[in-house]
Amino acid sequence: MIASTANPHVKYLRSLRDLPRERRSERSLVLEGVRLVGDALAAGATPRLVLYAPDQLQRTAEGAALLAQLAGRPHCFVASPAAIAAAADTRQPQGIVAAFPWPELAPRPGLRLVLDAVQDPGNVGTLLRSAEAAGVGLVLCTRGTADVSSPKVLRAAMGAHFNVPIRADLDWNTVGAELGACPLVYAADAAATMPYYAADWKQPAALIIGSEAHGVSAEGLSYATHRISIPMLGRAESLNAAVAGSIILFEALRQRTRGRS
Repeated sequence: MIASTANPHVKYLRSLRDLPRERRSERSLVLEGVRLVGDALAAGATPRLVLYAPDQLQRTAEGAALLAQLAGRPHCFVASPAAIAAAADTRQPQGIVAAFPWPELAPRPGLRLVLDAVQDPGNVGTLLRSAEAAGVGLVLCTRGTADVSSPKVLRAAMGAHFNVPIRADLDWNTVGAELGACPLVYAADAAATMPYYAADWKQPAALIIGSEAHGVSAEGLSYATHRISIPMLGRAESLNAAVAGSIILFEALRQRTRGRS
């Protein structure tokens, strides 16, 4: 059993947790908790390292099922709760923390989602989760967007990193090249007069969601063919990025799937 918080495996996970450059250099994601680790395994990902506390996992049926999956797997080590807590990001870890390679999935047909300097990690993670659920074919994150490999983004994304193609830390020239195949590029803009449901989401299209404070940047607007908004009756001037983006993504899904048996 790994008991020491100074163990090399604990230090490795902690360095990935705390240092974005370490995560980027080897394309690693640090996951903790039964749900996130279980979803990664279900997606076919092979862990680089797993530390787990059997007694903690056995407290729930889901944890016990995950414990059975770990038996005999390489790079999986029993650890003390203290060692796991030292490697984890949450205050009350669920008895498991792991490092997985972040797969570089090929773009798929479907809507392109651009996150334009969306800085809140919770909003970024929620948008990634919604993107997966809505069948987005590629997510493009510009520089200034929250680190998509950070623990907070990973928790909010709930496994989306293993199922939706994501490209991060991009300049607008790179994003623009990806948008070249999209004849329709919609920018979410609270001041726009065109409602989001009037857009034609059945055609190849992209959606740009801007930062919480400033909206879509001037660079993003230069690529937009249309600006769209979400009509509201209340006193709020706008919705947060995750809510607005999710509403639009599922309208796009509704239009694309309408009439299918």
